[in-house]
Amino acid sequence: MNTQYDFLIVGAGLYGATFAHRATRDGLKCLVVERRPVVGGNLRCENIEGVTVHSYGPHIFHTSDRKIWDFVNSLVPFTPYKHEPMALDANGVMRHLPFNMYTFEALWGVKTPEEARGMIELQRASAPRHPHNLEEQAIAMVGTDIYNLLVKGYNEKQWGRPCTMMPSFLIQRIPLRFSYDNNYFDDVYTGVPVGGYNGLIEKLLEGSDVRTGVDFFKERSLLEGLARHVVFTGRVDEYFDYCFGRLDYRTLRFEYEVVDKPWAQPCAVITDNVPEHDYIRSCEHKHFHPECAESPKTVIIREYPLEYQEGMEALYPVNDVRNTAIHARYRDLVNRQPGVTFGGRLAEYHYYDMAPVIKKALSDYDEVLSHMG
Repeated sequence: MNTQYDFLIVGAGLYGATFAHRATRDGLKCLVVERRPVVGGNLRCENIEGVTVHSYGPHIFHTSDRKIWDFVNSLVPFTPYKHEPMALDANGVMRHLPFNMYTFEALWGVKTPEEARGMIELQRASAPRHPHNLEEQAIAMVGTDIYNLLVKGYNEKQWGRPCTMMPSFLIQRIPLRFSYDNNYFDDVYTGVPVGGYNGLIEKLLEGSDVRTGVDFFKERSLLEGLARHVVFTGRVDEYFDYCFGRLDYRTLRFEYEVVDKPWAQPCAVITDNVPEHDYIRSCEHKHFHPECAESPKTVIIREYPLEYQEGMEALYPVNDVRNTAIHARYRDLVNRQPGVTFGGRLAEYHYYDMAPVIKKALSDYDEVLSHMG
């Protein structure tokens, strides 16, 4: 076959851009096609009133893998960042996240880790030994008070379903800290690129041919004939023409508010459990970017969860029993698809943090290259 490229990469998000970077570094030719008019996927940033804003919600890079941290810092400078979010509980009272001794002391008046553990253990006793739904699972992990005040409201708004109707495996871990430590992440390295993520994506795509505004499915036969190997980062059910049915997603509507003062929130992110509020969190992105601190204005973005419909951005896989079963059938097709690598959140129907996405893309590239010859 007389092909022009070694790789056709469908999607210019973090996975596709990382794969392209590794390939071009090795002297291979990549064509990257992106449906949106700009590259970057959900990492795309914009400037509003002198403030760098993450267009699809805040993205904080965190990892304990020194190689991954050094890799991204070799491309663009990162500002170290300590993530200390807060939460409005179901009654509208501000609480500390992750759940820690500040939270426990305010709720119960306890002063020691032992007292806090005792309260949680007492409340866990009401949960069944084998939880059948998200509510029972959460109570088994953190007790009734924290569940009702700081877990239930957020998750029911996020997923659009009562917690009693969601499978238990949707909550696998709720961090509890028995210290006065507000740092949300346990990772060794945490930061945000100076100026946002656009520069990182652009560096990763250097050396590749990039075409934006291209719908892969409208030009599929032509595009696939241009390369020896396809890297697909879009929706796996769409790739196979929904032959086993459509996978479900949740998405978000973002409401922007420009505030005519330097700061509006005490921290970057405030999650919201108040049932009367339709949004799940409010974010002030200026906290992520000290280079924007001198701007006289700030920007608040509130996130409103929605059921995904065609034409929206598919953001969160709904990994319940039905969708897990459907995805398993698509995964069987993926494993039998020659000459195509499926990678990233949509293609794998799996929610990823950024560092694991990069690690997976680099690993997949090495695997593909070992078989290409």
